[in-house]
Amino acid sequence: MSDHAWIKEFAGAIIVCDTQGIILEMNDRAIKSYESQGGAGLIGTNMLDCHPPAAREKLQKLMERQESNSYTIEKKGSHRFIYQSPWYQDGKYAGFVEIVMTIPAEIPHFVRGS
Repeated sequence: MSDHAWIKEFAGAIIVCDTQGIILEMNDRAIKSYESQGGAGLIGTNMLDCHPPAAREKLQKLMERQESNSYTIEKKGSHRFIYQSPWYQDGKYAGFVEIVMTIPAEIPHFVRGS
């Protein structure tokens, strides 16, 4: 991902792991967001270990099935959108990406015509 400089300072946290869950890369926001858990020191560790048992099990199944997942949470008064998805290299499953973005408490929803 180093050839995509925009990712480094992207406003959302981006964490990329391999097929086993080993963290390969974190952008600046992810490093700052997870500073209390080790920040950049998490690179090379298993991201499954950063989740409580129920979430770890769900994430493990998503990774095995190569399925995406998205949801919203509220943490310390901040609303966040979480998107987890497999990534591929040359058409072959290469791991998982988690993107966390802060969103407004009330967010517009539009239905677009075809």
